[in-house]
Amino acid sequence: MEPFFVFFLLPVLFGVVAELIWRDTRHASLAAGIASTLLVYVALELRDPEGTWNGLATLLIAPLVIAFSLTAVMICYGRVNHRKHRPNGT
Repeated sequence: MEPFFVFFLLPVLFGVVAELIWRDTRHASLAAGIASTLLVYVALELRDPEGTWNGLATLLIAPLVIAFSLTAVMICYGRVNHRKHRPNGT
């Protein structure tokens, strides 16, 4: 249950909170991505004090966690299905 909490629920929560605080997609995405990566690093350090997992493990798992947090930011912002502009102006 703890991996589900650390790798899915908290990054989504970070994304939602970042969007509510900054109300800007660029700043909220940056904050959510950094916070989610730090969350994974801290969780691995706390759960593995012997050091069998290291910073490389954080880099390997971080893209999944960042994707969850950025998806939450985009869903909160409401820009997941935005219109595409046509090049001819119609």
